[in-house]
Amino acid sequence: MTWILLACGLCLAGLAVLGVAFARVVAAARDLNREVARVDEQFGDKQDAKG
Repeated sequence: MTWILLACGLCLAGLAVLGVAFARVVAAARDLNREVARVDEQFGDKQDAKG
């Protein structure tokens, strides 16, 4: 019985680590998306200025 509880605890700890990693990846993807949109907007402004 102790081994089962230990295995369940380790499984939950592993899932918690994966959850934190997933949250960091999602946050980084959002930041990257904002940066890409900002650069795209800057290139659009430069094209408009050239005529």
